[in-house]
Amino acid sequence: MEEISFIVLNHSIYSKNEYGRILCEITFPERAPGEFCIERTFVAEEFIGSALPERLVEAALDKIREQGGRVTAEDPYARRYLAMK
Repeated sequence: MEEISFIVLNHSIYSKNEYGRILCEITFPERAPGEFCIERTFVAEEFIGSALPERLVEAALDKIREQGGRVTAEDPYARRYLAMK
């Protein structure tokens, strides 16, 4: 599998290939001051079962912590991941 690098914004993280196709994305808006909610995670079909979804959630958690925030999740994958940590 090719190495995936992330484009990190304040409330989302994503990656795209050289043709502009989105390979993965996670969104985590700040719903109240300091309270972020992971709303959605997406990984392209070819990455399902890989470590990419976990890397994506970890990157979002790092960004949320960097902003001094707390996290909740609506997204089923992120909710399961947080429950295991």
